[in-house]
Amino acid sequence: MSANTMERLVYMANQIGKFFEVQKHDRAVPGIAKHIKDFWDPRMRARMEDHLAAGGEGLSPLVFEALKTLPPVSRDTIPAAHPTQDVPGPTAHAHH
Repeated sequence: MSANTMERLVYMANQIGKFFEVQKHDRAVPGIAKHIKDFWDPRMRARMEDHLAAGGEGLSPLVFEALKTLPPVSRDTIPAAHPTQDVPGPTAHAHH
């Protein structure tokens, strides 16, 4: 995973945190966690778990705390990325 991808995930998580930060702490932390659990793809959550394990650089304290409350992603259910092979071009099925 590129650093760019991780920066994007951190940005997205912090944006969610900004939405919830107007609420009291005891509502904001579970709100952030629920949103990420409900709407983030397991691959995104797994990447964020790895980022948290490495220190969680760039995450707001509220988001960091919320992410720590989530159960671990079951990584054996995440499909492996498979590069697409032999993608047909626009003329692949054209008959002349």
